[in-house]
Amino acid sequence: MSFITKKYFLFLSACLFWLLSPSSDAQISPKQALTVYKTPTCGCCKKWLSHLLEQGVNAQGRELTSLSAIKSRYGIAARYRSCHTAVSHDGWVFEGHVPARFIQQFLANPQKDAIGLAVPAMPLGSPGMEVGGRFMPYQVLLLMKDGSHQIYAQVNTYKEQF
Repeated sequence: MSFITKKYFLFLSACLFWLLSPSSDAQISPKQALTVYKTPTCGCCKKWLSHLLEQGVNAQGRELTSLSAIKSRYGIAARYRSCHTAVSHDGWVFEGHVPARFIQQFLANPQKDAIGLAVPAMPLGSPGMEVGGRFMPYQVLLLMKDGSHQIYAQVNTYKEQF
């Protein structure tokens, strides 16, 4: 391949990559990339990780046999826990089936006294917990450094998650 042909090929490749990439508005920067701690056998954790990736969240799974130490290290009280924990490069936590939409919103404007967001338990119809057309309304909680929480979002319908 000649130098001009290689240069043209690289230019076209770069253009194609730019055109096919999700919009930058929907992506989390590499600095905000998430590590998702999950057990190897949990199917809903895999589905939630797929949801993040489909929504443009830079996330990578890391399998552990027990997640208690991770949850304790990041200050997630037992009443807020779920089956998986995501942690950003900057130390923000996202516990449970938090929709990517709210993770992106939080990371764009994090609250000073917070540690992150949580969806306690495993609400039916939340990302990763889809079962047919069933849906159970739930709240996304803002977890505070002092151990308290505030309601960050109320999700009443399946569509409100996206």
